[in-house]
Amino acid sequence: MHRLFWKIFLSFWLTLIIFAALLMFAASSYLEHIRTQQDIGSMRARLSAYFDQGQAVAKQGGMAGLREWLDRLDHREAIPIFLINEAGKDLLEREIPAAIIARLDRRREHAERGERRRLPHHQPIRLPDGSSYRMLPDFQSITLLRILQRPRVIALPVAVAALVSALICLLLSRYLTFPLERLRRATQHIAAGDLTQRVVPSMGNRRDEIADLAGAFDKMAERLEKVFGAQRQLLSDASHELRSPLARLQVALELARQRSHGQVETELDRIELEIERLNELIGQLLELSRLEAGVDAAHVDQVDIQDLLEGLIEDAQFEAGSRGCQVKLQKAFPAMATANAVLLHSAIENVVRNAIKYTKRDTAVEISMLEYAEDPDRITIQVRDHGPGAPEEMLPYLFEPFVRVEEARDRLSGGHGLGLAIAERAIRLYGGEIMARNEPDEGLSIYIRLERART
Repeated sequence: MHRLFWKIFLSFWLTLIIFAALLMFAASSYLEHIRTQQDIGSMRARLSAYFDQGQAVAKQGGMAGLREWLDRLDHREAIPIFLINEAGKDLLEREIPAAIIARLDRRREHAERGERRRLPHHQPIRLPDGSSYRMLPDFQSITLLRILQRPRVIALPVAVAALVSALICLLLSRYLTFPLERLRRATQHIAAGDLTQRVVPSMGNRRDEIADLAGAFDKMAERLEKVFGAQRQLLSDASHELRSPLARLQVALELARQRSHGQVETELDRIELEIERLNELIGQLLELSRLEAGVDAAHVDQVDIQDLLEGLIEDAQFEAGSRGCQVKLQKAFPAMATANAVLLHSAIENVVRNAIKYTKRDTAVEISMLEYAEDPDRITIQVRDHGPGAPEEMLPYLFEPFVRVEEARDRLSGGHGLGLAIAERAIRLYGGEIMARNEPDEGLSIYIRLERART
């Protein structure tokens, strides 16, 4: 249990341990180096060298040059070195420790007694203006903080530690996010209707909570594929099986017409109307089943959207005229899309016919092609009616099979709730999108977005 938790915990813990260990190693190594250098001969040689450098800088650059030299020395040297004038003030105006003041007093006492100074750096550094500074190192002020603050000391260890920890974190992040990214892509494919996605094969020998999640995801996808496959197969088989009795009904209807001699014509007309509706419903079910199975996905052409809309409007005008309305192409421009021309024509036609059913008399169904500067790779087709619209909460469900917004309205229109579902499947088959939106001044707009053909 919690295998992933322990992987994350131990990885971060190990990274922090490595980072701290490198810093401690660097600091301890430098401290050891300092202690090695602090034997009497080595330390005297270094201080004598610093004295000579300071004396030379004082002669050439004066007070300003000496201050600049001492500042550079303080930034790279772990041992604080003070230059103190006759008034007891440091050249860099630092606070002077009591031990340094006591040592300076002892030197003055020796000088007053006339004792000879055997070490060169015990002599004062003299400036051209006659002032002088005595050099005093403060061995007691060597601290870990001071060492860590010296850039030349700490830069390389910090860089190495940061690179090592970054590499560990990068590997850990990759280890954690790769399967999650794979799951995200698979989920998007499932949402788009591709139920064949599986992620366990991409996990390799992984054994943790993410691998368990991938296994559960694959079982879910497999179950969904079986359920939806059985549903599509049932729709397809039932639709095919219903065609034969419908054909026989139509034959029987014609025989009944001949034998009735017009006595029950009204009833027979009603039967014929219901047979036609049932035949249309079966045809729509077959088309929906074919779209769900992706049968027409491979048959694609370069479709001119403007030509398609102009041809569609000529056909739609006949149905619109019988309902007392019109169909108008408000705006169009040449644009190509990659799709099955017949299928795309049928999808847009279903949307237009749906708009014709619900728009008010003496109004027009308006079709427009839109393009946006922020999305130049897509074409948008707007189909707007001037009907009652749809409840806002129902808009996301308009493209589901057999969805009815209002029972009375749907019965009046004679619809089965499949036209928009067929259009949505056909548009989605070629990477497009379809959505519905109520207009502020009444009416419903359906927006169809298609990918432009790549030239």
